[in-house]
Amino acid sequence: MELSRIEQLLTKYFEGETTIQEEQELVHYFNCSKVDPSLTGYSSLFVYLSNESQTRSKQEIRLPKKKNNFLKWLSVAATITVLVGLGSYFIQNFQSRESSAELGTFDDPKVAMEETQKALSLLSANVNKGINSVQYVQNYEDARDRIFVVE
Repeated sequence: MELSRIEQLLTKYFEGETTIQEEQELVHYFNCSKVDPSLTGYSSLFVYLSNESQTRSKQEIRLPKKKNNFLKWLSVAATITVLVGLGSYFIQNFQSRESSAELGTFDDPKVAMEETQKALSLLSANVNKGINSVQYVQNYEDARDRIFVVE
């Protein structure tokens, strides 16, 4: 190889602008016995890099397993919110019913069934909104686990 070509490649190498092929060309040049005397100082660097590129680490790297406490605490918070909401709803209804003559009982079973279905429908709709919100968090956790593999 021409000395000027090697010097150009060395300049590009130390500026971080070489391609893989050009770096392999430098390693090949400095591993052969025909190195120009003015460039022998670089020879030990490229011989070392050539030798180290062949070594493989046998050490196993384990990433710490992160506990998923966020979802646990989110479900606890949602449960507490639902219980507080139900409690305040029933307390408010009982107080308003005590002040009026109606005690919240129904004489007709059909009317009682309709009122119960309305109340359960309202509760179900609100719980489903909360569950849908938690699904977004679970989708995020799944995507994160696919990108960052954690053992």
